[in-house]
Amino acid sequence: MAKSSSSHRWLREHETDPYVKLAKRSGFRSRSAFKLIEINTRDRLLRQGMKVIDLGAAPGGWSQVSAEAVTPMGRVIAVDLLPMDAIPGVTVVEGDFSAAHTVQRVMEIIGRSKVDLILSDLAPNLSGIRSIDQPRIMALGDGVYRFAEQALKHGGDLLIKLFHGDGFEVFIQCMGKSFKSLYVRKPGASRDRSNEVYLVGRSFRH
Repeated sequence: MAKSSSSHRWLREHETDPYVKLAKRSGFRSRSAFKLIEINTRDRLLRQGMKVIDLGAAPGGWSQVSAEAVTPMGRVIAVDLLPMDAIPGVTVVEGDFSAAHTVQRVMEIIGRSKVDLILSDLAPNLSGIRSIDQPRIMALGDGVYRFAEQALKHGGDLLIKLFHGDGFEVFIQCMGKSFKSLYVRKPGASRDRSNEVYLVGRSFRH
């Protein structure tokens, strides 16, 4: 079967993408590592000794960046449906973050103190049709928000990927009730044609 024009375009972009090349040279598992690095440089989310949950972690780029910043005193719990190779300082939980047994496993690992930071670079399988993809990403965002209500400590932070579009402003309003401050970030490593943005919630309040 011949590949679609969109597949060919993606392959061309991937082969010439400077962040893909830089990730390989730097030993990161994904180009998205540089999105987190840029956001963290600006917002100082990651600090030594923190407990961090990375949702949708595979292949592990964000977990690598996080572990480098918070260990050896801190730890990272990486959650994904897909298997992920081990990373020093990272505990991998394979499962659906919205499933009760996965949540229970994560809560057993983090204990009573909960976590300082939750990261989510989750995205749905994209169809390329905005009217389909937008509700899917917003549903994921809602799931991450509900997960944070269980696992994020008072005063903790949340970083979550969303798409600009229907439901985005309503979601921000809802999150604004639970966080002292909110910021929208568009890192340089995001592709120009992508409508993805990252929402930073600071100082969670139950």
